[in-house]
Amino acid sequence: MSSLSLKFLAPSLPKYRSSRLNATPPQTVAAPASGEAGVDAERLDPRVEERDGYFVLKEKFRQGINPQEKVKIEREPMKLFVENGIEELAKLSLEEIEKSKLTKDDIDVRLKWLGLFHRRKHHYGRFMMRLKLPNGLTTSAQTRYLASVIRKYGKDGCADVTTRQNWQIRGVVLPDVPEILKGLEEVGLTSLQSGMDNVRNPVGNPLAGIDPHEIVDTRPYTNLLSQLITANSRGNPAFTNLPRKWNACVIGSHDLYEHPHINDLAYMPATKDGRFGFNLLVGGFFSTKRCAEAIPLDAWVPADDILPVCKAILEAFRDLGSRGNRQKTRMMWLIDELGIEGFRSEVVKRMPQQHLERASSEDLVQTQWERRDYFGAHPQKQEGYSFVGIHIPVGRVQADDMDELARIADTYGSGELRLTVEQNIIIPNIENSKVEALLQEPLLKERFSPEPPLLMKGLVACTGNQFCGQAIIETKARALKVTEEVNRLVSVTKPVRMHWTGCPNSCGQVQVADIGFMGCMTRDKNKKLVEGADVFVGGRIGSDSHLGDIYKKGVPCDDLVPLVVDLLIEKFGAVPRDREENED
Repeated sequence: MSSLSLKFLAPSLPKYRSSRLNATPPQTVAAPASGEAGVDAERLDPRVEERDGYFVLKEKFRQGINPQEKVKIEREPMKLFVENGIEELAKLSLEEIEKSKLTKDDIDVRLKWLGLFHRRKHHYGRFMMRLKLPNGLTTSAQTRYLASVIRKYGKDGCADVTTRQNWQIRGVVLPDVPEILKGLEEVGLTSLQSGMDNVRNPVGNPLAGIDPHEIVDTRPYTNLLSQLITANSRGNPAFTNLPRKWNACVIGSHDLYEHPHINDLAYMPATKDGRFGFNLLVGGFFSTKRCAEAIPLDAWVPADDILPVCKAILEAFRDLGSRGNRQKTRMMWLIDELGIEGFRSEVVKRMPQQHLERASSEDLVQTQWERRDYFGAHPQKQEGYSFVGIHIPVGRVQADDMDELARIADTYGSGELRLTVEQNIIIPNIENSKVEALLQEPLLKERFSPEPPLLMKGLVACTGNQFCGQAIIETKARALKVTEEVNRLVSVTKPVRMHWTGCPNSCGQVQVADIGFMGCMTRDKNKKLVEGADVFVGGRIGSDSHLGDIYKKGVPCDDLVPLVVDLLIEKFGAVPRDREENED
């Protein structure tokens, strides 16, 4: 057992086995990269070294590095938190900050290590703050505190549920940041290490611990991963200088609500010789130039060793990942370079006993499982209790909404809210006798429906250019408008997942959608430059997941409604409503 082993209550193992293997057969492992057997020894020399408690890029590897790496070398970003640099920075006016490249880089780049994103292009002087919320669990007290923060910013203040099961709040101004950070700590939240070259929010099953059909409760694992990454919210310099961002998830149900195929590390439940643990998938990611699905590492770890293997994988990525072209610095590029076996061997070197078991064939995920809908009221595994899933249109909430959600969670449940990667919310632990009263609440009748229209159920949208300087088009309002118009024209018999993203960074994850829209500029029929979208079709989630393909490029946004109507009829069995009415 490793020195980092942690004890868990042994999960009750399911009595079934999957009908086919999942992420484990040797033949599914990616083929080795050419030249893997002869990787130059110098290439395996770690590119970083520890100095004064922080990891920095060695002098000999500083040729050809990208601008972000130079910013990290100029000044260690974590010092803004660990050494209270944020206190001094917050006292400066924006005019003073702009006079120095160092302080200008602080607010535009280094503050992302504290979860603060300066919206220079569309929201100068305002910040988006991203929280850490492992498994998407938030309390009524936390929700009220976040509401109190954004309320003071008027029309600039709002919050979003993100595609990583997380909160983001908007409108924050720099002088308020030190006080906000203290308030977050008081309610058990942190924004630390949630941006730039850090590990993102660990995703888990939104029904963890309450799902009658769950394989394992993911909450202990996602909490431990978050505690490892941030050193219990104190800051962990071991993982603050990665070559690029990094995502992890722990799978707890057959539904794969966590989307393992698009994470850098996914823990897939599996038993081995009577022990419970996880097979590992690695390397999934989206970027401007490339999108890749996660592949098997051909490795299994017992439940007690989820942290040592996470640490070893992160160290391999930190030590060996490229720091040149920013578009080629995600972990899959390193896996490609070393080959899957070469990468695995580097992980093994960094394990406590330099040992990593091969994958198990005893996967616990049922691959023929039909993904369940969590909207509306459903019975929990706890007798006499239910959970209610509600639709948050494109994830956007205002301060009053958050206060009402907190009140409802306290009144009817246990004061807890669960965020999902589809930007919705689940209210758990409701006594069955209270469910009907909850469903009659004005907020659920007027704003956040437990039974949204089929085309709204799977609607996801990134921030868009309302706030984000990277986004090419407006997404949230447009996604709602297009979907409402399409819904008036056609009828569908099952949900069709439609995702919108404002730019090729794909925060809206269009490649996993049935129909995806990626923002671009294009020409309309009069040759005028207008906002448009590249349309993707065919993304799948679940055990037969795969990424969608481009269907049509450069469609003007004004032309999207008829295109989507045709797509729904041709590929998703939709029926025009005028025909449906005539048949009635």
